Amino acid sequence: MDRRRMWWAAGAGGAVLVAGVVTLALLSDDQADELPVRARQYTDVRVCLLTDGQGVAGKAAVPVWAGMQDASAKTHTQVSWLKVTGEASAGRAQIFANTLLQQKCSAVIGVGEAQGQALRAVAPANPKVRFAVVGQGGSAGNLTVVDESSDVRGSVARFVTDSSG
Repeated sequence: MDRRRMWWAAGAGGAVLVAGVVTLALLSDDQADELPVRARQYTDVRVCLLTDGQGVAGKAAVPVWAGMQDASAKTHTQVSWLKVTGEASAGRAQIFANTLLQQKCSAVIGVGEAQGQALRAVAPANPKVRFAVVGQGGSAGNLTVVDESSDVRGSVARFVTDSSG
């Protein structure tokens, strides 16, 4: 094959390739723009859970975390959790509660006796933050009590939804 024929063959092959790409582009479906978003777009609201050493696997924390996730899926509120490590005391839990406040949590939920006591202690000094404790006792100011004998998951989901503005 002489050089001239090679150039003609290469040119014809290139033209067929370009025609194929143009045809595919023109006939392609416009659904590429409608692909589902894989990353959730969160709001600036962040609700944090303070748990005992078992984290969200603890018996009392499971329905609370589930309620937080339910509300997050609907409101796009950011939810996170932090477990108190070390000694199970209100003083120790208060250190971790302050960590959540430094992380700019808009609302903090406490599960467990020590965590509840810690949130009751820090709530008055943080009036712009909403607090909830799962257990017994009365609500006051920016502190809400979620009765542990009620529908904890639903109550927590409502608290998170209300906190999202």
